Amino acid sequence: MRSSSPALPQAHQNRWELLRWFSSRLSWLCLFFMLSLPAEARVRVEHWVAQSGARVYFVESRALPILDVAVEFSAGSAYDPRERAGLGRLVLALLKAGSSRYSETEAGRRIADAGGELRGNLDVDRAGFSLRILSSEAERKKATETLADMLQSPLLPTEAFEREKARAVANAREAETQPDRVAERRLYALIYPAHPYGFSASPETLAAITREDVERHYRAHYRSTRAVVTIVGDLDRDAARALAEELTTRLARGGDSGVAPVAPLARGGTVRIAHPSAQSHVLLGLAALSYGDPDFFPLLVGNHVLGGGGFVSRLTKEIRSRRGYAYSVYSYFRPLGREGPFLVGLQTRRDQADEALERTLKLVAEFVARGPTAAELSAAKKSMAGGFPLRIDTNRKVLDQAASIGFYRLPLDWLDQYPAHIQSVTLTQIRDAFTRRVDPAKLSIVVVGAPD
Repeated sequence: MRSSSPALPQAHQNRWELLRWFSSRLSWLCLFFMLSLPAEARVRVEHWVAQSGARVYFVESRALPILDVAVEFSAGSAYDPRERAGLGRLVLALLKAGSSRYSETEAGRRIADAGGELRGNLDVDRAGFSLRILSSEAERKKATETLADMLQSPLLPTEAFEREKARAVANAREAETQPDRVAERRLYALIYPAHPYGFSASPETLAAITREDVERHYRAHYRSTRAVVTIVGDLDRDAARALAEELTTRLARGGDSGVAPVAPLARGGTVRIAHPSAQSHVLLGLAALSYGDPDFFPLLVGNHVLGGGGFVSRLTKEIRSRRGYAYSVYSYFRPLGREGPFLVGLQTRRDQADEALERTLKLVAEFVARGPTAAELSAAKKSMAGGFPLRIDTNRKVLDQAASIGFYRLPLDWLDQYPAHIQSVTLTQIRDAFTRRVDPAKLSIVVVGAPD
């Protein structure tokens, strides 16, 4: 009889296959573990400041012999000069292009030989790497030693700079042909007209970047006191301390400046962009929410009712099910260090784009004015609190959550208290929060592939 579970990899298979096997089993094991835990179970996040000055966050998990590590810096795209937008992503690519001890090829081979998987991560606030490895000492040391040298002693070679710059320019040109990318870039520019959250890379800004710009950006932003190290997995606290020091001790200190405040807009703007796409891409948005904001949970729960709850949300019921304007319509808040966007999006036929936009605006305005019903709030709480274990059912998901806790300086018990915060939200809190934070008159609107 055939087993429903894959067989354990045989001894002759390489470390990468072993890591992939463990990773594939991890989500199922952790899900079973989470659903078997009592209600008072905790994700214990430990925190300390390394001797290097880096902030360290650690979650010990012995379920599988896997270790997930993230090293992130205050070096996201918001730190790019407007005329050189795209610089931060280019720097991140070049950090993998060789170091004082290892060439680009050698570094990649060492991580692969150790069964490792290295990912570059960049958003508007932060930039860095996450590494998944087997926790056995030999493999762990080989991979982390390589990453430590990449971060602290990069070569930033000229030939790699020219290659990555050409690739970035080509990607930017391609993005200018994609209606969804065009819409998102234009919307952010409308929401943040003078703020770095609204800057976006273009072929022109990328072409202006020099290798000297890359070196300056690295020296200014890749510093130990701007670093957050997050470690989740099969490791004890002493080993985690040593690992955090290894990854940051040779970095320069100082220079811990943040992103400038977001200036509120008096009114939103509207942009219609011609495009040969078969459908119109419609986006609405405004600056609304930062991490640690007292309105954080009322806005999140309210949005679940408005457009974040899938088929049960008001936008989906009205725009998709009743009107047939769009296959998919959604809304979400993206909290950041400063006020991140509230965004509503849909795609629809060009000839009904205006009707779909008008109806969407009306729904948002009605929700801001009245908020959810008691039944909608109860269902949203049940869905969000009940589904929360699925947000932390693997080491990698815990890593992502703990990294956000660390970077945005959230309470260490953020994950433990999350379901309770959801359950405590009231109808009045949602109405008050949306009234203050989501003014329909201040929504910026972009339609790409506007009606003929």
